[in-house]
Amino acid sequence: MMRTTKLAPSIALVNLSMMTTRTVDATTHQRIAGLGERVLGGGRISHDEALFLFNLETSADILDLLSWSNRIRELYKGNKIHLCSIVNAKAGACSENCSFCAQSAHFQTGSPKYGFIDPEPVDEAATEANTNHVTAVGLVAAWKGLNEGPMLDEVCDRIAELKAGGKTRPDASLGIIKSQKVADRLKEAGLECYGHNLESSRRFFPQTCSTHTFEDRLDTIGYLKKAGIKICSGGIIGMGETREDRCDLAFTLKEIGANVVPINILNPIPGTPFADNPRLPVMEILKTIACFRFILPRQEIMIAGGRTMNLRDAQSMIFMAGASALMVGNYLTTLNQPVEKDLQMLKDLGLDPDWDAHNFSDQEEDGCGCGKEGC
Repeated sequence: MMRTTKLAPSIALVNLSMMTTRTVDATTHQRIAGLGERVLGGGRISHDEALFLFNLETSADILDLLSWSNRIRELYKGNKIHLCSIVNAKAGACSENCSFCAQSAHFQTGSPKYGFIDPEPVDEAATEANTNHVTAVGLVAAWKGLNEGPMLDEVCDRIAELKAGGKTRPDASLGIIKSQKVADRLKEAGLECYGHNLESSRRFFPQTCSTHTFEDRLDTIGYLKKAGIKICSGGIIGMGETREDRCDLAFTLKEIGANVVPINILNPIPGTPFADNPRLPVMEILKTIACFRFILPRQEIMIAGGRTMNLRDAQSMIFMAGASALMVGNYLTTLNQPVEKDLQMLKDLGLDPDWDAHNFSDQEEDGCGCGKEGC
C-alpha cells in the first residue's frame, strides 16, 4: 500500500558547518502565500490580515512578503514606473505646526523663506522633467491653504501655464481647501492631480498637528474629487506611530480612493519636535511598502521624502517591495540623489519610466471620497 505524507507545519533546517538543526515555522510562509494568491486573483485582504503582515518580524518572512508584493506590482503595473517631481512654489513661514515640517513658523530650523514663485522657474522645472521622463511636476506651497482671491488667481495662472506648455502633467499641493469653488477653479485651470497627505491614522494625527484636523484634510479631498481632480494622498512613517496606525492609514486611503499614495520616511529635522525620533530600520520600511501594495494593489505607491537618507544602498529594493512610482529631484527642504542616478537604477532593473499618458484608468476607486465611516 502506498503511504502518503502530510505536510508538516514546520521545516527542519540543517547548518552544515555546525551540524545543528533549528525549526522554522512554515505556517507563516503558507499564510503569506495564501494572501498573495488572493490579491493576485483580484481579491482583497481584511484589516486583521493586513495587520498580520505588518507584524512580520524575521527577515525570511519579510523577504517572502516582498516576493509576493513584487508579483502584485508586476501584475497590475507591469514594468512601468511613474516619476514625479516638485517645485517649492512658496517656501517657509507656514502658519501650521506640523511636527515633522522644517517650513513651519512655529519652529526654528533655518529653512528658506520666499513668496509665490514667478513663471520662469516653473517652466524650467517642466523642461527638466520632460527631459528626464518625469510624468508630473507639482507646485507645493507652505501655507495653511488656498482661498478665493488674488492668490488663487496667481496659482491658477501658474497651473494654466504649466498645462499649456504640454511638457508635463500639472499637479499641485496647496494645503487645506474649504470651498468647492476653489477646487473647481483649480480644475478649470488645468490641474489634474492634487497632493494632500493624510500623514497618519486618524488616531495618531493629533500628535502630528494641532492647527488643523484630520477631518479638514478629508473635507479637502472631498471637494477635489467632486471637481474631478485625481488625488495624491499618503503619509509619513517613522513619526512614532504604531504598525496599526500605518495599517489604518492604508485602509483609509483605500476608502477615499487615492490615486497616488506617497510613502514618506521621516527625515528628522533639527528644530522640529520630531528631531530626535529614531530612524526606522530598512527592513521595516520595505515591509511597510509591501503591506501597502497588498492593501492597494492597483494604486500608484510612490516612495517620496526621506528615501535617500533612510534606505541608502537598499533603495532599489523598493520596487521589489511593490513601489510603482518615485519622486525624483530634490525635496522641499532636503536633497535627493541626482535624477540621472535614479534613471540608471530603473534601467538596471528593467523598469520603464516612459508614459505616453497616465490617466489612472487602470485603478479602482473605492468609496465616495468623503472618507467618513459607513459612507
